[in-house]
Amino acid sequence: MKERSGEQCDIVILNSNELLTLAGASQRPRTGREMRELGLIPNGGLAIEGCEFAAVGPSKEIESRYASKAKRIIDASGKVVMPGFVDPHTHAVFAGWRDKEWVMRLEGTVIRLRRTGIEKRDYLDILKAGGGILETVRATRLASQEELVKMTKKHLDTMLLHGTTTAEVKSGYGLDLENELKILKVIEALGKEHPIRLVPTFLGAHAVPAEYKDNPEGYVESVLGWMPEVKGLAKFCDVFCDEGAFSLAQARKILFRAKELGFGIKLHAGEFKDLGGVGLALQLGATSVDHLDYVAEKDIEEMARAVEAKGPITVLLPGVSFFLSRENVAKARAMIDRGVPIALGTDFNPGSCPTPNMQLIMTLACLTLRMTPEEAINAVTINAAHALGYAHRVGSLEVGQRADALILDIPTYTRLAYQFGVNHVETVIKTGKVVVEGERLMEYVGGGPKID
Repeated sequence: MKERSGEQCDIVILNSNELLTLAGASQRPRTGREMRELGLIPNGGLAIEGCEFAAVGPSKEIESRYASKAKRIIDASGKVVMPGFVDPHTHAVFAGWRDKEWVMRLEGTVIRLRRTGIEKRDYLDILKAGGGILETVRATRLASQEELVKMTKKHLDTMLLHGTTTAEVKSGYGLDLENELKILKVIEALGKEHPIRLVPTFLGAHAVPAEYKDNPEGYVESVLGWMPEVKGLAKFCDVFCDEGAFSLAQARKILFRAKELGFGIKLHAGEFKDLGGVGLALQLGATSVDHLDYVAEKDIEEMARAVEAKGPITVLLPGVSFFLSRENVAKARAMIDRGVPIALGTDFNPGSCPTPNMQLIMTLACLTLRMTPEEAINAVTINAAHALGYAHRVGSLEVGQRADALILDIPTYTRLAYQFGVNHVETVIKTGKVVVEGERLMEYVGGGPKID
């Protein structure tokens, strides 16, 4: 049993059927066969002191040392206890939904199958016609900061109920300085108020707005000019480097400037076409490179070789290819087998993946990307924490880590991804506080201690 000195504690969890610690990977992400290691303790228990884990080990040892002095004891008999989910890629601040666009794509799919010759309506066609991301931009610009806080809080509550305790949230539906700042201030406000720990990313280069349709280089220059002002509100800078968005040269220009200003670097790449984003991510020392449904074999090898040099985590987003009905999916099996560190995220947004549920993403990873349940669990916990630069604080059940834990109403971890379409989360503990109990949100005040 691993523990810190002292036996006084606030919460003790005992008798879990399976305790998944994910321990031992806070310094380096898991790769290859390591991604099948869960640090499983049968009949495990843990003790929480303040906002951190004080002890993790066999239930009998935890009970003998801590139960008598605990403020609260939770019996997890017959259940699974594991770290809270870390979602490393979301666009959770937006106004408006795009279900009409979804219906258009469905009709487009039927048209293609029937070979009628009528023009298709896929994601990129709709974006080029001024819809898609730009439709969400129009709605988000019209919403006030207060309205966006209210809308986003509902999304975060849903995420919390389904087990997400840490999440990256991007801007990118403003596409002008006033509205990009508005979105980042929404993230800042909710980061202070909501239990989920939010990690803000500036994505001014999400799409070229309508007013710059004929002058994309002018828009790139505008984004460069905004960076000093948004720096205090964002940990990372991201660029959508892909067909229909920004070229490799434009992405390089933005991200090199971002690195000079001290932003961490993220990159959307290879969702629709491989423009060479992996090479740029490696050159910049990016924290993560996301999507990669299209990626060259040589780049997979380069990412694997970069692990020891703390190269980027690959964040795969299987909800996107599933929702867009795309046959091509990320080569997760080849990446894992070659030693590329993999994380999973929702990409929660109103256009290409409107689910905030990490449990569903795990199922899709197993069914469409051929990942094992163990690999999927690593990818939504400790490796996802690495994709945000916070594996030293979240993503595992270890002494000294932030006390983010889930109690799942299932007897074994394989049930988590196997039985989809239901919520397996019964209890959520965030930084030592019970914030979901009996599948219901508890009252909360403030977001708890910041990650450091």
